[in-house]
Amino acid sequence: MTPIYLDNHATTRVDERVVAAMLPYFSEMYGNASSRQHEFGWKAEAAVERARAQVAALIGAQPQEIVFTSGATESINLALKGLAENAPPGRTHLVTVVTEHSAALDSCDRLERAGFEVTRVKVDGWGLVDPDDIRRAITPRTFAVSVMTANNEIGTIAPVGAIGSLCSESGIAFHTDATQAAAAVPLHVGPMNIDLLSLSAHKFYGPKGVGALYVRSGIRPSPQIDGGGHERGFRSGTLNVPGIVGLGMAAELARREGAGDAKREQELRDDFVGRLSADLEGLTVNGHPDLRLPNNASITVEGVRADRLMLDVREVAMSTGSACSSSSPRPSHVLEAIGLGPAGLASTVRFGLGRFTTREEIEKAAECIIAFVRRARAGQMAVEIHPEQ
Repeated sequence: MTPIYLDNHATTRVDERVVAAMLPYFSEMYGNASSRQHEFGWKAEAAVERARAQVAALIGAQPQEIVFTSGATESINLALKGLAENAPPGRTHLVTVVTEHSAALDSCDRLERAGFEVTRVKVDGWGLVDPDDIRRAITPRTFAVSVMTANNEIGTIAPVGAIGSLCSESGIAFHTDATQAAAAVPLHVGPMNIDLLSLSAHKFYGPKGVGALYVRSGIRPSPQIDGGGHERGFRSGTLNVPGIVGLGMAAELARREGAGDAKREQELRDDFVGRLSADLEGLTVNGHPDLRLPNNASITVEGVRADRLMLDVREVAMSTGSACSSSSPRPSHVLEAIGLGPAGLASTVRFGLGRFTTREEIEKAAECIIAFVRRARAGQMAVEIHPEQ
């Protein structure tokens, strides 16, 4: 049987309406959007600009403020490294949070090696950052603050509006990684004082390999890819027209249907977690109880190794955390930051529901997981967790 897919934080299935929108740009309208001498190029350019408007509408931006990239990782790199390279003299300090995605944290590491100073603000036991801690971290040398809108592992939603306001008051650029939040959380870059925002299509039912960076008018991060001056000079390279069309359609669907999707997913998520909690002792839900993505469930199951759970419950596709870090043997920095010890780190799984998740799938997944945990705890499967692991 096909496994039940509950790993929508890693990637989502492409919506059929997105596929339909993309298909003509692989065959009938295959022109280069930069070929402005003939109709093939004109049609491609028009499609790109339509998608730019669709993405802008999702976050309350102006179309000319949208820069197309290969995905959120590139967008984050462009935002942080680009801001650093173009920072005013004497501004050599960046503020971020310990639970950010590796794309942000690794970019910060690179900046430190280049001579910049980075402050990584801690979070509480729910993974929530305090705006006052951000305020205290800002110095006269600070050029930017970067805080993700919603955490990709535990789903905690940051007080982005409050952080944006204090950055605006301090005259500091504010970047947010909205990769997980773009289709699930209302985002309005103007009132929230967001200067740069990163997102990826494949996190909200669009294709892989395409994303965008919102850059508020007047903000000028230095380009990280040279050659041709595409995207107003921010990002050179031939535009991925089919992918951009797919991103635009995914954004349009998210704008129209996102609130309904979020409500339905939260109801299913709560039923799923409620069923597990009712039948299993020693179960803890990570992340903020209220300020959390509606489709997220990060669960620690006492005494049960997550790797055995994922290996043995093949009927359910789940994960231990960020797909971008799955090849690394290092424990989750997010779970460590919220205080989980070695046993908790080894016993935590992440579930991500989505647009296509059904109630029947949720009920079946809960049954499979409960059955496995009961067998494991009954001694039919030896489960040992050593501190050094």
